[in-house]
Amino acid sequence: MTRHQMIELVERYFGAVDGEDFAVIAGTLAPECIFSVETHSVLLASRTEIETMFRRLWNDHAAVSHRDFVYVADVDEGRIAARFQVVNTHADGSETRKSNCNFFEIQDGAFSRVAVYMTGDNTLDADK
Repeated sequence: MTRHQMIELVERYFGAVDGEDFAVIAGTLAPECIFSVETHSVLLASRTEIETMFRRLWNDHAAVSHRDFVYVADVDEGRIAARFQVVNTHADGSETRKSNCNFFEIQDGAFSRVAVYMTGDNTLDADK
């Protein structure tokens, strides 16, 4: 993939996260994708676990927004890092703002691994 294609894949993924569309997210993930939240010791090893995590995120928030992306891509190794800002809007209208980084490994045009590093509380809590 080119750098531009890698960025488009990341943007498709985050557009679907913000749009609460797991079918599109699933289309960005390799069948055996490993998803981790490194800063909170979460490891998800199946598409069902990943979907459950996202559905919980969406149910726990009125809205989620990712923006202000900065990318570093290694085209030869099929890896891209994204630093970005997150705004989680709660049911009462209050907001939690975060600065996060995700590291993506790409094989055959899809993410084979997603490693999340987030500030503050784990909004992708796998233990709820």
